[in-house]
Amino acid sequence: MHEPWWKRSTVYQVYPKSFHDTTGNGIGDLQGIIEKLDYLKELGIDMVWLTPIYRSPQRDNGYDISDYYEIEPAYGTMEDVERLIGELHDRDMKLMMDIVINHTSTEHEWFQQAKSSKDNPYRDYYIWRDPQEGAEPNNWVSKFGGSAWGLEEHTNQYYLHLFDQTQADLNWENEKVRKELYKMMNFWAEKGLDGFRLDVINLVSKVQSFPYDHDAPGGQFGKEYYTDGPRIHEFVHEMNQEVFTPHSLVTVGEMSSTSLAACQQYTKPDAEELSMTFNFHHLKVDYENGMKWTDGKLEFIKLKQILSDWQIGMHEVGGWNALFWCNHDQPRIVSRFGDDDQYWKESAKMLATVLHMMQGTPYIYQGEEIGMTDPKFSSIEDYNDVETHNAFQALKEDGLDSEQALRIIQRRSRDNSRTPMQWNEGLNAGFTNGKPWLAVASNYADINVKKALQDDDSIFYHYQKLIRLRKEYAIITYGDYEPICMDDERLFCYERKWNGEKLLVVANFFGETAEFSYPKEHMAKAEILLSNYENSPSDFRKIRLRPFEAVIYHSKA
Repeated sequence: MHEPWWKRSTVYQVYPKSFHDTTGNGIGDLQGIIEKLDYLKELGIDMVWLTPIYRSPQRDNGYDISDYYEIEPAYGTMEDVERLIGELHDRDMKLMMDIVINHTSTEHEWFQQAKSSKDNPYRDYYIWRDPQEGAEPNNWVSKFGGSAWGLEEHTNQYYLHLFDQTQADLNWENEKVRKELYKMMNFWAEKGLDGFRLDVINLVSKVQSFPYDHDAPGGQFGKEYYTDGPRIHEFVHEMNQEVFTPHSLVTVGEMSSTSLAACQQYTKPDAEELSMTFNFHHLKVDYENGMKWTDGKLEFIKLKQILSDWQIGMHEVGGWNALFWCNHDQPRIVSRFGDDDQYWKESAKMLATVLHMMQGTPYIYQGEEIGMTDPKFSSIEDYNDVETHNAFQALKEDGLDSEQALRIIQRRSRDNSRTPMQWNEGLNAGFTNGKPWLAVASNYADINVKKALQDDDSIFYHYQKLIRLRKEYAIITYGDYEPICMDDERLFCYERKWNGEKLLVVANFFGETAEFSYPKEHMAKAEILLSNYENSPSDFRKIRLRPFEAVIYHSKA
């Protein structure tokens, strides 16, 4: 059987706005990405995923698309995209583009037409409902806070927006909408790109009665009526047949509040839906009572349980995980679950080791490979993100003072990952000669690419080795997964087994020493494939692990 190439590959996420600016306007651009491709090649990357670069009013940093066929001028031109594809392919690398098809910007021509009158042919491209007793059609709430309904006063009807009020949800029940979207995606596939990352794709099918939600945990009203909705698998399979399969594209679906069962169905090969899925359950283990904008602590046992359940569950059906700690919506993992101060290097390497030895396709977010940290800005004015500012106001309305609210923002804001890429110790970390659109983290003189490349023991080279191991050892791709010491409050350990081979991953997740005892019969003499400390013990039966120490042992039968 032909092995999908992406099963032994590693993807690198580029957030173009913050990657590299070549014009001095403070915004990263496509030319800047092209200039840095040799760096990504040196890291060992197989595929680059670009967050949206289409024309957009940038209310949600490009996830509000006003024209799918045009490039946002700040990033460059269509010629730049074509050149980027060519330059990637010349280096045996591939391009994945982000596509947002749950909603468009309200500035999109379709919406401009749709809002003009109830009988406009584009009206049914979106979801409209009459007021109920002079108010919103139901009590569903937006993911960005407030009602999920926006009133269009000219026609006195409400349109659905699960995100910002300028992001109107498309009506996937309308076959014309779906055909228009597939036509657009095929346009991009014919440009030569190699895959799509599908934004919040599991929200496109809504329960059509749009019921009032009487019982929603955490006040997230409406969620159960649009998450993995009634026709979702039908729609994704149709898209696969119309777009993905004809062009042999690799696809990853961003799955909001999904279930393991749903993702097994999305990714098992005979379903013909998606190559792999992102789920976020493992990144909610520090949410207090499931709520993001809190100062909650990491529930470590829960983290292990979730990651292990998904490893085992997806493997059982031949499904596939997208493995990640970081992206453009998440805080920096070394600041979040590691120690970005005393054990910065050790904890960053440990976190990478634990994730990269699992089954799935790893995704590295720009700067993760050099250990970039949350910026911990000292003022709300330094933050740019619309969700962050809404949350700050909401926290203050809930009775927190500015200092308390800011502390939560510093931990949770999406801007934590959006600060400019730190290339060197020069002006603005080498990101731009102008004024950056978002301030650079203040530690850039210590944490940057130039410094990482000059240090043989850097986080960069650890990531490079992990990427290489996945290509060299088939067990990482094919082996089953067995968790060890699940009740241990400091250790994250698991085994991978395949064809008589074994991998043992032993990791101390905390800043104190921890004891590990191998709970089974002795496996064959093992070699250390990689460790984040010098002279880790080669006999793994009983180990005293130093703070954040992680070791990969390998043995053949």
